[in-house]
Amino acid sequence: MISQLLEHSRPLDEIAPLGRIGLVALSTDFNSEQDLRRLYPAGVEVFTSRVANHNPMTLENLRAMAPGITGAAELILPGIKLDVMVYGCTAGTVAIGQERIEDLIRLARPGVPVTNPLLAGIEGCRALDARRISLLTPYTEDVNLELAEQFTARGFEVLSIAGLGFTDDRLVTGISPLDIVDAAVTACDPLADLLFISCTALRASLAIAQIEARLGKPVVSSNQAIAWHSLQLLGFSGQISGFGRLFDQPAEEEIPANLAHLLNLPPDPGTSPK
Repeated sequence: MISQLLEHSRPLDEIAPLGRIGLVALSTDFNSEQDLRRLYPAGVEVFTSRVANHNPMTLENLRAMAPGITGAAELILPGIKLDVMVYGCTAGTVAIGQERIEDLIRLARPGVPVTNPLLAGIEGCRALDARRISLLTPYTEDVNLELAEQFTARGFEVLSIAGLGFTDDRLVTGISPLDIVDAAVTACDPLADLLFISCTALRASLAIAQIEARLGKPVVSSNQAIAWHSLQLLGFSGQISGFGRLFDQPAEEEIPANLAHLLNLPPDPGTSPK
């Protein structure tokens, strides 16, 4: 037997040169990773760990996943720098609380920006200058009322909320995008500035363009908002098309100077590397 030690002749490629997103997904989630990979541009990658979640989808069961969030965040590429951390459950954020989730993730990833579907959705609604909104969810009434209260507490007028009554999030991903379109058109109040579609398990990103065309107004969904907000936190300002008017909103920050060359763009002379 001949044994050889070979060497590569080319420099190692940089993995995810435009950004590494860490996603804490639910153990029962079929959809978040696939949805986010549709939404992120080339060069931005999502790396996932999972936190234990149990059905039925009640506020009590959603709160019960909190102790596992820090450990899940620790398992994503240990020792490797991540640019943004995402907790991928809208109803879980409502049940556990946004600040607590951020604290739990930062125990594992100090100094890394953190977002979640509720925060990202609220920021997306504000970016679109919405004041009066309608909500569509796959949830039951108790979770819906808590979600509506979160938006109301942040200054929005919730004109209507409609739920599909699912208690098992493993089934939610199976809802046809065509049924999401029909439900959205039925659920959105004519006086609403936009429709927010909640739940990372819903394949809403596949339906947004059609819903906006039918309603004639913007649509914000959980995964779409996560992608948009995390790209803002990265400082990415490239063009994303096909996933709703939200991506037409300008980023709050310029592309970091040390990443500009990767998009073949000249760095802003007034921007220093981050």
